[in-house]
Amino acid sequence: MKVFRYIRPWQYVSALVILGLVYVQVTLDLKLPDYFSDIVALVLTGGTGAQIWDIGKTMLLVCLGSTACIIGVGFLSSLIGAGFSRDLRHGVFTKVQTFSMKEINSFSTASLITRSTNDITQIQNTVIMTLRMAVTAPIMGIKAVIKIVDKSSQLSWITVVAMVLLLAIILIMFFLVVPKFTKIQRLTDKLNNVTRENLTGLRVVRAYNAEGYQEEKSEKANDELTNTHLFTSRILSILGPSMNLIMMGVSLAISWIGAYLINGSMLELPVLTAFTNYAMQVLSSFMMLTMIFVFLPRGIVSMKRVNQILSTDSSIVDGKGTVDKINNLFLLEDGEQIELESGAVEFRDVSFKYPDASDYVLQNVSFKVKQGETIAFIGSTGSGKSTLINLVPRFYDVTDGEILINGVNIKDYKLEDLHDIIGYVPQKGTLFSGSVESNLKYGNESISNEEMGEFINISQSKFVNKLDGGLDYLVSQGATNLSGGQKQRLSIARALIKKPQIYIYDDSFSALDYKTDKQLRKALKKLNGTNLIVAQRIGTIMDADQIIVLDEGKVVGKGTHKELLESCKVYQEIAYSQLNKEEL
Repeated sequence: MKVFRYIRPWQYVSALVILGLVYVQVTLDLKLPDYFSDIVALVLTGGTGAQIWDIGKTMLLVCLGSTACIIGVGFLSSLIGAGFSRDLRHGVFTKVQTFSMKEINSFSTASLITRSTNDITQIQNTVIMTLRMAVTAPIMGIKAVIKIVDKSSQLSWITVVAMVLLLAIILIMFFLVVPKFTKIQRLTDKLNNVTRENLTGLRVVRAYNAEGYQEEKSEKANDELTNTHLFTSRILSILGPSMNLIMMGVSLAISWIGAYLINGSMLELPVLTAFTNYAMQVLSSFMMLTMIFVFLPRGIVSMKRVNQILSTDSSIVDGKGTVDKINNLFLLEDGEQIELESGAVEFRDVSFKYPDASDYVLQNVSFKVKQGETIAFIGSTGSGKSTLINLVPRFYDVTDGEILINGVNIKDYKLEDLHDIIGYVPQKGTLFSGSVESNLKYGNESISNEEMGEFINISQSKFVNKLDGGLDYLVSQGATNLSGGQKQRLSIARALIKKPQIYIYDDSFSALDYKTDKQLRKALKKLNGTNLIVAQRIGTIMDADQIIVLDEGKVVGKGTHKELLESCKVYQEIAYSQLNKEEL
């Protein structure tokens, strides 16, 4: 499993130390029955109090030594478990960062959150319990069995029968419970998803008086999870009483049969006392195994789920080429050099369909736009506008054809180099918790306050100066303390501050009024970047150098606003539905 790659060398060393401490602890613990047997022998033979005290002091020292070993094992196992889970959590987070939208959608957001938190916590608990108990139990069991056989072979069969019974119970329950733990984690994902949907869509739920419907969905998911938990809890609850019953039965059988053996002069009382203690230690080692059993099945399931993330390779991989910014060249892996066309974007017969889909969303799209030009995409809902835009930064890879940026196929770029060229403004303005300044500097931390102020003005985000604290104003989680228009303008400002060659606006002006929209577009013209704009409003794209009209994923019109009004029926329908002839 790739999970174990996150165990560091010092953790292996610590595990060896734990093994040594456990061995010492078990050796000391197994000396106690012998000392107790000696005390019984002294009592029976009329030993003095001083002799008994001497043995008692030795027993106390042995107990203190054993306690020190237990503390050491507890400290080191917790250290290993916490360190392992920290590194594993970081590894999972880093891996998810490399995923394309295909992998994100295949796992689901709710499942990725559960795997990154709950599952890793389960693994941490399993590691700690395994180091504490799973190492101790076998050593204790083996050494105690050797002592038992040495003390009385006649009574050993009682302990063997008890061990077989305990092992049978553990195995039966293991095979009953493991599938249920797999189901529990899957149902936890489902409950998280229902809760997440309810919280993110709370306004819609209330607007449609759908609280009852959502409660029913939540109760169904919750009941499934609860019933599965109850099943596993009931099965596991049998373990404790079963163990106690067997242990008491063993104690009774040893005392009963031992009494007959003593009466027949075949066994001595001190030996029986020591044997009873050893037998209890053998069975207690099995009790430890039951403690591990509570954690191990869930830990195994969680490891498999986390390992699925770590074993999944992103379908979007880095290209092998490198950018030579000094000479404005792109160096391919085979040594070929391509002179970069700054700000150029070209689609060559591009077609695309989503993973596992049968129909194409885009078909045979071709166009080219140069630095400083603006190209706009318009069409009815579901025509493929946003999908087309999302192919440029490689959120998905094209199915057929190719996309070139600066004259180079985007698949030849390293993703970091590709994203450096692009300033992306999503359809929904996304801001992160923190200050306004930290959000604006997201793509360019070195920008000066003076330059940042200029871009704030260009993006029509002057409202920042009126916020309490200005740039230091704290944005809440989900930016709930800002309006939709404010979030969109700050998202635009963030893209401008990055100073890319290409700007992508995915319907990024929809929350702006016509006046602000016009002022913003006028200010953006002063920048020498290439603009790719998806829009629903004709007024937003009228001044574009080139407009692409999409209908059901196909290009049905290409040209300027004036040309399309004369030649493209789809464009005419959209235009006349928004503006009258005089305005157009």
